[in-house]
Amino acid sequence: MPREDSGWETHFERTSGLETTSYEETVSFLERLAEETGQGRLICIGETPQKRPIFVFIAGHSEDLSPESTEREGKLVVLVQNAIHGGEVEGKDAWLLLLRQILVSGELRHLLEDLILLLVPVLNVDGHERMSPYNRPNQNGPVRMGWRTTSQSLDLNRDYAKARSPEMRALLSLFNEWLPGFVIDNHTTNGADYQYHVTYSIETHETIDKGLASFAREELIPFVREGVEAAGFLTAPYVQLRTSRIEDGFADPPSLMRYSTGYAAAQNRLSFLVEAHALKPYANRVASTLAMNIAILECLAKNASHLRDLNEAADQNAVLGFGERQEEFPLIVEGSRDTDPFLFKGFESSWEYSPVTGAAVRRYSETAIEFEVPYFAGSAVLETVTPPLAYFVPEELTEVLDVLALNGIEKHREEEGAWRAERYEWDELEFSPRPYEGRQTVSCTIRARQEWVRLSGNGFVVPVAQRRARLLIQLLEPHGPDSLFHWGFFNAFLERKEYAEDFIFEPIARKMLEGNSKLRVEFDQRLEEEDFRQSPSERLDFLYRRSPYFDRREETYPILRLLERHETGRSESARSASE
Repeated sequence: MPREDSGWETHFERTSGLETTSYEETVSFLERLAEETGQGRLICIGETPQKRPIFVFIAGHSEDLSPESTEREGKLVVLVQNAIHGGEVEGKDAWLLLLRQILVSGELRHLLEDLILLLVPVLNVDGHERMSPYNRPNQNGPVRMGWRTTSQSLDLNRDYAKARSPEMRALLSLFNEWLPGFVIDNHTTNGADYQYHVTYSIETHETIDKGLASFAREELIPFVREGVEAAGFLTAPYVQLRTSRIEDGFADPPSLMRYSTGYAAAQNRLSFLVEAHALKPYANRVASTLAMNIAILECLAKNASHLRDLNEAADQNAVLGFGERQEEFPLIVEGSRDTDPFLFKGFESSWEYSPVTGAAVRRYSETAIEFEVPYFAGSAVLETVTPPLAYFVPEELTEVLDVLALNGIEKHREEEGAWRAERYEWDELEFSPRPYEGRQTVSCTIRARQEWVRLSGNGFVVPVAQRRARLLIQLLEPHGPDSLFHWGFFNAFLERKEYAEDFIFEPIARKMLEGNSKLRVEFDQRLEEEDFRQSPSERLDFLYRRSPYFDRREETYPILRLLERHETGRSESARSASE
């Protein structure tokens, strides 16, 4: 690893690439850069559960390095996040070397002519500090490395949508204060052995604006691939295996909003996922990560004005398309079964029976080979939703309102007004059998009913006609794969809070059947089902749900979809939004 100035050597370099730089030394290095170069600021943006500070280093030629000055000067803001998984630290060590090339030696100083850099050296600081030589058996160095999750056992790269960790809340606050034009997310990957040193992923499916997707496919990816390979490293799309066999192919599915790439897409921005291959030596992984980050920045600097225009157009498309024209929104997008042939650079391997596992285990050799595999790069929209004009969020939904505020989503109080609105009701609910990222997730199918409602200042109207429309719709449409409903924010509304004892309600149920012939027919039809007929509780619950005693809120999503505002003539006949 080349050393430019012994006074600026990092611990990574002093150990010949065997060890990673400590968090304390990383912060000290960045403090010194800011102080001695005058081209940077180190700012604390939050605190971890174990009371460690989270920093961002801001580098640029602007006078005060603020969002306001950056906007005035027309710079493209690039947010770089490292160690979102505490043991994946190539990005941290690579960026100390990269900042040195920009701010100390000056060989890459030209990047700051058009860019402002926001570097989060370590996002998962608590996980980073849980150092051990035994943390990641799939990873070839450094000698000691951190832990994947936070001290609260949360995977931060599953937290963008629900934003429950203090680390993610700090990052999203930074994101929505600066609104970067591009994001780089540095990781380490494993799963198979192959020749590629570093792989990548960037959102180009229906989940992102078409103009940005086109820029990523046609300009950014070819430029980055050429730059990385010119630096001596093999690269390919992120190798996300479909099965345990690489021969069965790999995929590039649409990114959900829980991930950095999906969240940025929902904000009308591109996020470039960099994945150094965990089985390569650590020094090699840092070098390949450095090469890919430099290539990305060179492309961004060359296209800074163009990308700013594309971002602005994407924002306007979200406002006009989903907010004003109410175009169909692609709510559920999945990878398709269509494939392209891909010439894969792998290693010869064989299967060997293991007396330990009682099954065959794959053994890789060091013999490089190339073979064709299917590449599942397409996608398909499985479900769309017509956006409303706005959503109405009751003021008591404080967790939901907090997430909206954290993401900079615009909202206002509606003191008085009648609206034609839509309420969702559940047809089916399916809870996860085990918690996922500390939440019991839930999926549903829905039915909608329309009515006129009267709003009277007991909540907030959230218009869809705003640049964050994609983010808003995905958060509040309950059947979306990363909605707040899916993440369990509404589970209390799905519980039975009041009930009737059978000896109290059975006489009432009997009178209901005697006095309602239509209900009697429906009940008799259900009795033809064996499971229903043999369950006294289900039979009674069937009638309880159709009685005036049943709490309709148990089956109703408390957020309204506002379809049409009526200024006069409807307010007296409209129901209260809280009914």
